[in-house]
Amino acid sequence: MSTLSLSATSMAVDLLPSSSSSFFSPHISYIKTNIFSPFNKTQKHRACFILVSVFKDVWRRLPDETTSLLSSSRQHRPRKQRVVHLDHSVDMDELLASISQTSNEQELYSLMSPYKGRQLSIRFMVSLLSREPDWQRSLALLDWINEEASYSPSVFAYNVVIRNVLRAKQWELAHGLFEEMRQRALAPDRYTYSTLITHFGKEGMFDSALSWLQKMEQDRVSGDLVLYSNLIELSRKLCDYSKAISIFSRLKRSGIAPDLVAYNSMINVFGKAKLFREARLLLPEMRAGGVMPDTVSYSTLLSMYVENGKYVEALSVFSEMNEVRCPLDLTTCNVMIDVYGQLDMAKEADRLFWSMRKMGIEPGIVSYNTLLRVYGEAELFGEAIHLFRLMQRKDIEQNVVTYNTMIKIYGKSLEHEKATNLVQEMQNRGIEPNAITYSTIISIWDKAGKLDRAAMLFQKLRSSGVEIDQVLYQTMIVAYERAGLVAHAKRLLHELKRPDNIPRETAITILAGAGRIEEATWVKDITVFGCMIDLFSRNRKHTNVIEVFDKMRGAGYFPDSNVIALVLNACGKLREFEKADAIYKEMEEEGCVFSDEVHFQMLSLYGARGDFQMVDSLFERLDSDPNINKKELHLVVASIYERANRLNDASQIMNRMRERGISKS
Repeated sequence: MSTLSLSATSMAVDLLPSSSSSFFSPHISYIKTNIFSPFNKTQKHRACFILVSVFKDVWRRLPDETTSLLSSSRQHRPRKQRVVHLDHSVDMDELLASISQTSNEQELYSLMSPYKGRQLSIRFMVSLLSREPDWQRSLALLDWINEEASYSPSVFAYNVVIRNVLRAKQWELAHGLFEEMRQRALAPDRYTYSTLITHFGKEGMFDSALSWLQKMEQDRVSGDLVLYSNLIELSRKLCDYSKAISIFSRLKRSGIAPDLVAYNSMINVFGKAKLFREARLLLPEMRAGGVMPDTVSYSTLLSMYVENGKYVEALSVFSEMNEVRCPLDLTTCNVMIDVYGQLDMAKEADRLFWSMRKMGIEPGIVSYNTLLRVYGEAELFGEAIHLFRLMQRKDIEQNVVTYNTMIKIYGKSLEHEKATNLVQEMQNRGIEPNAITYSTIISIWDKAGKLDRAAMLFQKLRSSGVEIDQVLYQTMIVAYERAGLVAHAKRLLHELKRPDNIPRETAITILAGAGRIEEATWVKDITVFGCMIDLFSRNRKHTNVIEVFDKMRGAGYFPDSNVIALVLNACGKLREFEKADAIYKEMEEEGCVFSDEVHFQMLSLYGARGDFQMVDSLFERLDSDPNINKKELHLVVASIYERANRLNDASQIMNRMRERGISKS
């Protein structure tokens, strides 16, 4: 991901001209006021415009004096004389040390008085400003440059001082210096705007940062890549993905080619905004622009798909990553071990894990924990126990996740005492059990018919002040009901309905996870149904997904595209193809706007049912829809035919794709 940087806007003092402007700004009288400490201004009173701009302090000019003095100075401006600069004979370090000893403006002016005739070049003075760490002294030094020594106003000098006051979080002074530049007929440049935008943005004042960007565009000052990249990164951190996308569009409209960092940031932004197609399409766009996607590009895309349960798409991205021989890293391997596990491909997960060292990648604790979980879900108990003990023999760090995973595995293999002993073992090793540890043990004891031990532990936890989270509640409700202790279960259910005990969303999640659909719907809200469908889908309780969907429709609620996708997936897992077809057609007739994923899912279901007439019919209809991603559509249909061993049909689809000039990349 991109990190905030001012590298493109750093001051290159050695490239500065001897004078940044030929315009001479005359000395103007000001009313005295006390704003700086220890530097008390004696000559200047800058205007403070409340509605237009806030000047760098609250000193006000006298309007009549300003007009007359400006006019007078233009008539009596002295003719410039060639000055021999003393830059090489003055030790800048010593001068800076002397400046640091001054305690007010008068002392600083007195110190600088030998150079009042501009014996030092503007290049030297800007360098001096850039090395002065105190923002008040740098401000006083700028005033001496402009008012006492009467240098021609320098945009470089102002840029340095603006940077200094922004570092000190003097926002109003930054506004004032900006306006003073305009008064002195200095045009703010790219560095000026970049400094303002970046500092305001980093402090979370994003609207102010964007207003500076708007001013920059109005002044026809072109931004650079780093500036736009910083804004994209700022908006991403603020979770304002629409602004990030808008800024990315501005970047491209301004003719600036995004680099690898900018593209990788945008893959993340599109993913967070759940614009999966746009994120994926950035890869071919990058190649077309001569920017080759790297490991970060692919791992960001993989993480995006996994976070949203799109494991097949993640597998496709990983295949592409291998095809283009993009090197893998630890994050990519960890993500793909998880993906293989989610797709019931334990052998592939095992193969990838044990090949990591050959690729020069040392597996971490996340790698081991993920493979342990994959082994457990695939009921490869021997492999899991071997890996767990191997970690201990090789002194590989184990944490609470490692132990929770192994406790669950022992529970699935009906080795209840070993699971219980692991709790004591982890405590002896200084690893504190958490709610998941206890809920797993309670569930194991419940299934072993030892409800008394489960209930005793639950009550002990409640009385000890341990936070009882949703997992523990859910586990005990199920345990009581399995044992026929309905009254105990109802007491816990009653607690969940009291909002002062547990938040509504948490209660719904607990009830849904416990399979208590009727109780979960005590709150008549569409978000309840969406929450339950999502939860059941993630836990592969496909029958419950369809049951909740039917209740949702019965309650008169209209599902969104994401819910439809989850329901169609559940129908497919249960091979209820007729119901899936009916839901798809009913929702389409009622005006539900489907994402491409829903259409593609229905194509896959028709293919799984062997109804290739419907595959062809839906394919032709979608192919004529301008809003459908044609490349993905052709690839989906070709894969459907390929899985059905209809290779000629698959080949025809791919040929049709090539004839239309639809790129596979």
